[in-house]
Amino acid sequence: MSAEQLAEVSDLFVLAAVLLYLLAMIGFALDLAFGQTRADTVASRARQPVTVGAGGGDEPPPQAPAEAAGQAPPRWTSKAALVALLLGWGAWAANLAAIVTRGVAVERWPWANMYEFVVAICFAAVTAFLGTHLRYNVRFLGPFVMVTAALGLGFAVKFLYTAAGPVVPALNSYWIAIHVSAAILASGLFILAGVTGILYLVRGDGPSRLPSREDLERVAHRAIVLAFPVWTFAVIAGALWADKAWGRYWGWDPKEVWSFITWVAYAAYLHARVTAGWRGRAATIVQLVAFAGLLFNLVGVNIFISGLHSYADVG
Repeated sequence: MSAEQLAEVSDLFVLAAVLLYLLAMIGFALDLAFGQTRADTVASRARQPVTVGAGGGDEPPPQAPAEAAGQAPPRWTSKAALVALLLGWGAWAANLAAIVTRGVAVERWPWANMYEFVVAICFAAVTAFLGTHLRYNVRFLGPFVMVTAALGLGFAVKFLYTAAGPVVPALNSYWIAIHVSAAILASGLFILAGVTGILYLVRGDGPSRLPSREDLERVAHRAIVLAFPVWTFAVIAGALWADKAWGRYWGWDPKEVWSFITWVAYAAYLHARVTAGWRGRAATIVQLVAFAGLLFNLVGVNIFISGLHSYADVG
């Protein structure tokens, strides 16, 4: 199969992923709307691990509900949930296939322009959700993560699409596998936390199909605890790559500035939780401000601001 044909196959996989993400979203939404509700929709409290890392001050887990009897509640309460998860994994596989075939077609790491980068970030966000669901019952996030991935891929296809081809010399480096891969992984976890934070703000205090605000905050916090050191590594790796490519570690390029602003914002969130004991709405607002900075750094800087990273703009 020629490179052109592989690139076309990659494009078809992206479209298939969009369709499957939308179908999975519908399934998760049906389960959220009509499935059996539980006060404890996250994992069994009897087996929650202690968080280790930057935010180690996580509150002790409350008691498990009586029906759990010390073990995890049943993972499935409707056929819609099971079908939705299968569709979600199918969409994940199609998203992965799109990335792999694109990489084989161009014979390089397939995240050297904005189109490829957004496709990879959507994959990372869904991976974060599905990976979390392997351990914790967080399917309430399914409709929101799936629609986010579908909209992200749709945006990439409609507005950011770049034909498969070579890249500028600065990107022909092993550093793209180190720096950009770390940024993609961290961004996927930050997106999971951001979606959860938005749900925290829109959830009322009364009965709801969504988990309690405490559960929502716990999910977001754990995702950020995992993502923050990875983002830190990505920033450091970017500085090392900049020295190799441009002869300096830091030059206050817009992308560098916003990467640092994002790092500071998430550091402020974790610091506030550990030292000031911030919880609830105030902490969630801080993490959503950081999330807004992340989104602008990932997309807005490349589209609206010229700089040394402009080669990653729309092709």
